[in-house]
Amino acid sequence: MKNSRWIAAVFTITALIGCSSVPERGAPKIVYLPGAKVDLDNTELVKETLYQQYNQWKNTKYRMGGLSRNGIDCSGFVHVTFKTRLGMVLPRSTEFQAQLGETIAKDQLRAGDLVFFKTGMTGRHVGVYLEDGRFLHASTRQGVTISGLNESYWKSAYWKAKRLDM
Repeated sequence: MKNSRWIAAVFTITALIGCSSVPERGAPKIVYLPGAKVDLDNTELVKETLYQQYNQWKNTKYRMGGLSRNGIDCSGFVHVTFKTRLGMVLPRSTEFQAQLGETIAKDQLRAGDLVFFKTGMTGRHVGVYLEDGRFLHASTRQGVTISGLNESYWKSAYWKAKRLDM
């Protein structure tokens, strides 16, 4: 009985804070994989690469802490996408991903920029901008999907955007 209460408490806490809770140590940084980096200034190549990632991962269910096709959370999806498709190893947590790069205005977004949302008092969500107001992410309800920044939920939750090519 005590175990079931403990499991329920852990589940409740993780559900409330979203995918921003994976702890990390040290200052957030980007590690570039040798010979694998995609130039983020090449918008067409970045879009093509991100759509390929979407086609491979679409409908993968959301799972807090997940990093595989069996389930993945938002920051994990961004982490895996940048590592496997763009040659950049980003921190695993939304908290540290939000500290990377330069803050840019919403009207300056281009493919490959990170978009962040406040999804509750402490919850944070991250996705990767595609084009025309759309972004790729792992949604708690739909799994890996493409959503619009102007959809009412995302519009009201929008926090900031970051560009990683410095």
